[in-house]
Amino acid sequence: MTEKAIVLDEQAIRRALTRIAHEIIEKNKGIENCVLIGIRTRGIYLANRLAERISEIEGKEIKVGELDITLYRDDLSKTTADGNPIVNGSDIPVEIDQKTVILIDDVLYTGRTVRAGMDALVDMGRPSQIQLAVLIDRGHRELPIRADFVGKNVPTSQTEKISVSLIEVDHEDQVSILEK
Repeated sequence: MTEKAIVLDEQAIRRALTRIAHEIIEKNKGIENCVLIGIRTRGIYLANRLAERISEIEGKEIKVGELDITLYRDDLSKTTADGNPIVNGSDIPVEIDQKTVILIDDVLYTGRTVRAGMDALVDMGRPSQIQLAVLIDRGHRELPIRADFVGKNVPTSQTEKISVSLIEVDHEDQVSILEK
């Protein structure tokens, strides 16, 4: 695949996350009773960045958790040599019962990852509400799922792919459109 265009650079990602942080605070009238849960892998780093911004704005810490949705996927592909799924485990630092859980991922596409994330969360407890924050919404939904907070809407064709690179994993911050 070749890079067709850079959608967001480092500064644009920072601005989008700052805006999302403000929107989360505004929608929830503060951060009381809220927890951020990032979907592995890049959602975790975005959740941590959002927590930093929310803390700077509100002067309070917000709990952040990690969610591994491997066993909830309907398209399980990564397996060990003996055919078992690779599970990294989830780390949710607080009970999610009666909390507003903000589920965070890098790209919203078909909706299947988010559905798996909601299934995993509901198995862990009963949140009062689940909200969704994504850096990129590229369209092409297969399930009736919509993000509450979006960094950028990027309409794409089925032949294109969105590539999110984050400094914590990929040594640079950038969102690109790749084309076959």
